[in-house]
Amino acid sequence: MTTVWPGPEEWAAVLLSLKVAFWATLVSLPFGIGMALLLARGRFPGLGLLNVAVHLPLVLPPVVVGYLLLLALSPAAPLGSALASVGVVFAFRWTGAALAAAVMGFPLMVRAIRLAIEAVDPGLEQAAATLGASRLRVFATVTLPLALPGVLAGAVLAFAKAMGEFGATITFVSNIPGETRTLPSAIYAFLQQPGGDGAALRLVVVSVAVAVLAVLASEWLARRMMRRARG
Repeated sequence: MTTVWPGPEEWAAVLLSLKVAFWATLVSLPFGIGMALLLARGRFPGLGLLNVAVHLPLVLPPVVVGYLLLLALSPAAPLGSALASVGVVFAFRWTGAALAAAVMGFPLMVRAIRLAIEAVDPGLEQAAATLGASRLRVFATVTLPLALPGVLAGAVLAFAKAMGEFGATITFVSNIPGETRTLPSAIYAFLQQPGGDGAALRLVVVSVAVAVLAVLASEWLARRMMRRARG
């Protein structure tokens, strides 16, 4: 009998995708804010090259990004071997899926936050600085609160990208059930199996529902933040 409700294997892929997307977004967010601030306010030689490097995953095929991660972080690579010696392993682990998702979503996060920071009136920052506030305090009390809607938008974009990431993930960590089989990987696997169309369709519905809920939640939070900032 065909069921419309996802089975245990399908739910495992959904939960793993949520876990991967959550940690990919959470860990990369501080770096995204710092990089966005550097690109928006920095003035130094090589800024253009840094900007290109940050946005490179947007234009590279995801498989290339996954292969580069595999070359750098596989247990046979010097860096991967050094990390493995202290118990940090990414290749063929869910942590590697989170890393691949974070790398692919990082440019989207940085771009949204950077635009928000650039929209902040520099005069407000200068006024706070003339009152004796340090650069860190100016950022924490003036720049960041005004740029919060952009930070939230960047986080949501990165989360959505992480939920849908396939090419870099499957190249770097393969498609191991219960370990690295995320939603897109599970959909792909079910489509390769005879009679797997129903399971694939159920996962497609779940992925669309999660994406819609994420967008609606981000819109609601952004409006609340805007009202609080104006009030």
